[in-house]
Amino acid sequence: MATASRYGDLAVEVGDDHVATIEIQQPPNNHISVAIVDGLAAALVDLDDDDRCRAIVLCSAGKHFCAGGDFSPGGAQSTAVGGRNVYDEADRLFATGKPIVAAVQGAAIGAGLGLSLVADFRVAAPEARFAANFARLGFHHGFVLTATLPRAVGQQKAMELLYTGRRITGQEAFDIGLADRLAPLAELRTAARELAREIAISAPLAVTSIRRTLRGDMPERVRSVIARERAEQNRLRATEDWKEGVKAMSERRLPDFQGR
Repeated sequence: MATASRYGDLAVEVGDDHVATIEIQQPPNNHISVAIVDGLAAALVDLDDDDRCRAIVLCSAGKHFCAGGDFSPGGAQSTAVGGRNVYDEADRLFATGKPIVAAVQGAAIGAGLGLSLVADFRVAAPEARFAANFARLGFHHGFVLTATLPRAVGQQKAMELLYTGRRITGQEAFDIGLADRLAPLAELRTAARELAREIAISAPLAVTSIRRTLRGDMPERVRSVIARERAEQNRLRATEDWKEGVKAMSERRLPDFQGR
């Protein structure tokens, strides 16, 4: 099962062990885009309908899992295309039913962190880097982090990560519960697949039922969270702080925010 035309820059394959692999193939940074979210949503819907699949490994080719949006000069900043916004599309990722294990190498930054939290579990390399760097850019976080980050690490730690925008390693992510398992980089996908296989051995109807129960109203809550996050992002993108944050990042220096 692999259709590049349907899934864009994603490769999808279902193994004999009932574990499917979805690989994002835009190395080295695998920046987030409407096309990536569209392809991932389509793949997850198809895998929901595929009885061979009982668990999914989400991974990325190249150096980074997902380095977030591309804010570099001339970069294909990707959060909006033709009036469609990545964060608006993200609710489709939370509406599907099969468990997901993310294999995180390199950077999972901004929307990339949000993408990793679409998964039920994260297996990380110790040298991986996680950050919700939105405040350092001068605007509000997105990709449903309002709902997903506190569920993973607790409210206090989520506030710290969102307010400061600091980066943490895979080891610290594991220590605070953001990553569920650590594995050496060379063994990362093997470890993620092993966890997915453990899930796939269980009764599939029971697993999807348990998942729905534990997620509660998450799919419904996602829509209201996205509306709030997008409204605040749009408001703050009109500020001088946003311009300074993007400029400082491109110049690799600390921003000088003025609160206007």
